[in-house]
Amino acid sequence: MSAPLKKIICVVGARPNFMKIAPVMDAFKQLYPALDVLLLHTGQHYDANMNAQFFEQLSIPEPDIDLEVGSGSHAVQTAEVMLRFEPVLDKEQPDAIIVVGDVNSTISCALVAVKKDIPVIHIEAGLRSYDRKMPEEINRVLTDQISDRLYTTEKLAKQNLAKEGIPAERVYFAGNVMIDTLKKNAEKAVPFTDTLKHYDIKEALTANNYSLLTMHRPSNVDNKEILETLLKTIRKTSKIIPVVFPVHPRTQGKIKKFGLDEYLEDKNIHTLPPLGYRQLVGLMMNAKVVMTDSGGIQEETTALGIPCITLRENTERPITVEQGTNTIVGVDPELIYSTFEDVIKTGGKAGKQPELWDGHAAKRIVTDLVNWLFPLLSGAR
Repeated sequence: MSAPLKKIICVVGARPNFMKIAPVMDAFKQLYPALDVLLLHTGQHYDANMNAQFFEQLSIPEPDIDLEVGSGSHAVQTAEVMLRFEPVLDKEQPDAIIVVGDVNSTISCALVAVKKDIPVIHIEAGLRSYDRKMPEEINRVLTDQISDRLYTTEKLAKQNLAKEGIPAERVYFAGNVMIDTLKKNAEKAVPFTDTLKHYDIKEALTANNYSLLTMHRPSNVDNKEILETLLKTIRKTSKIIPVVFPVHPRTQGKIKKFGLDEYLEDKNIHTLPPLGYRQLVGLMMNAKVVMTDSGGIQEETTALGIPCITLRENTERPITVEQGTNTIVGVDPELIYSTFEDVIKTGGKAGKQPELWDGHAAKRIVTDLVNWLFPLLSGAR
């Protein structure tokens, strides 16, 4: 009688998770096609158009399971994911689950699995901002504590985990799966001129002569005073070079709620709807500078060598500052503007490619994971 097919569930909940899980699923398909690898989408981010673009462009198959959780407070969303995930584990009986990043779905699914004695694998472990006011920081710390195998993107992450009592043998420095996806898709990026033309941007923007802005974090957009200050500062920078601003649904809603639309009614600020991954990469690759509060974009700009100004007080990705092109400015308007001016004048930080950000992190993860989880299977390959 043959052994039962080994099964792993990969969990995604928000759009950044898609970029992280895509190369992992591809590596499973290439290296261990006999494994039954299921993709579960919690529905934490549920915009149908945005999700469809990401799945199509990243060549991710449609999820095998969709929990359709939707939005809600942190407590409601976390609890709802847990309630809907438990029956899935009871039915599927996986040998392990893989969670990525630091969203609510990550900690929710990890908690349910560990209480059922199902191994939890955390990709992108050990990143720390040391700011417990960030909900994501709580998710990161707790997920790492209950994970059985932890894959890190940079060496400092292992030190962070050691300080928290996590044994070194549970940790594996694999590199950055986000960069796997970036390197695979950079040549397929949509030309920025095509994106601007598609959205009827008539001004002839040229490469290296516009800034790209993304902004979505609650700490920046949920407070009227902070959001207004940021929009005023962005408008000021647009007098130097134009700004291209794909507006996140959350940010769009808050701008309307607070009556701040006037700050975007400027000929030098070009607003776009949420973009597909390859459209955004095309805009990023040709920008003079990127302003953002996104963790992933801090990494992508470092990999691309594009100056990045991060509109946050801290970062869980310090390697992008220490080795990369990133500068942390918070929400201080004078610091934002002076840093922006400096980038325009000097070209910004040159940076270098961090170790193991080479496009092969997912293959290292999958190989190590199978060796660790299924030694008999790996030996039979």
